Amino acid sequence: MFLIILGLLITIVSFFIAKGDSPLTSYSVVIRITGILFMLLGTALSMFKVIDAGQVGVKTLYGKVDNEVLYSGLNVINPLVEVTTFDVKTQNYTMSAIHDEGNKVGDDAIRILTSDGLEVTIDLSVLFSVKPKDAPRILKEIGDDYLDKIVRPIARTAIRDNAVSYEAVALYSTKRQEFQNKIFAAIDLSFAKRGLKLEQLLVRNVTLPESVRKAIESKINAEQDAQKMQFVLQKERQLAERKRIEAQGIADYQRILSTGLSDKQLQYESILAQKDIALSQNTKIIIMGNSKTPVILSSN
Repeated sequence: MFLIILGLLITIVSFFIAKGDSPLTSYSVVIRITGILFMLLGTALSMFKVIDAGQVGVKTLYGKVDNEVLYSGLNVINPLVEVTTFDVKTQNYTMSAIHDEGNKVGDDAIRILTSDGLEVTIDLSVLFSVKPKDAPRILKEIGDDYLDKIVRPIARTAIRDNAVSYEAVALYSTKRQEFQNKIFAAIDLSFAKRGLKLEQLLVRNVTLPESVRKAIESKINAEQDAQKMQFVLQKERQLAERKRIEAQGIADYQRILSTGLSDKQLQYESILAQKDIALSQNTKIIIMGNSKTPVILSSN
């Protein structure tokens, strides 16, 4: 566009020079040709517009937005139009308490009040993209600064509106996924009305007040101590049960011996043992007496 305007100005000036009586009059034709070349060069450059991959272009002619979208690649356009490009790839808008981690410098976390009146700090990442066919509508209704006008305020408002239904501890633990699903639905609905597509919502950190965190830690430690004591008691009960069973077995064994072995059976078993000793190859002396149990002397 600049070259076209410059060439047009040079061409107009050449006509005035040609009518005058200055030393440049003889060069008016050359100046005119130069102006025409500038216009032709500017026109040629303005007619071809390259849209990068992952982007679309929206044409504007004297403030009027064209609904036709330019997609990635080489496009032939009216040299007078202006083209505004929109990124249609997945974009990440992060609001975090950690400095230089989010899109805003400094602490940009979302602080909310829960149903029990406690202040909770939430770090949030919004993954979204621009719908290519809705890019002209976004330019007309919102502009190209949709991050500050749409993404940021809608996400923060959705979190605050839904957080009032939950207690602080529930947001931190049991109700976190449910809370995330609710704000996803709210943000997705608002984005869809404005030409944006919500792809994913990440509640990255939920920071409770210091007093609540200490109370939770104390409760967790108490529960862990109780579980440890239950384990110790269970182990002691198992040990006592093992000893009881062992004692019962010994008692049963002794009872069987005392009731099941008679004198005749013991004498019979003794005779069998003496027979085995007598048949063995080792030299031995067996002393038989009145005792029911003989004395055996080995030669070794």
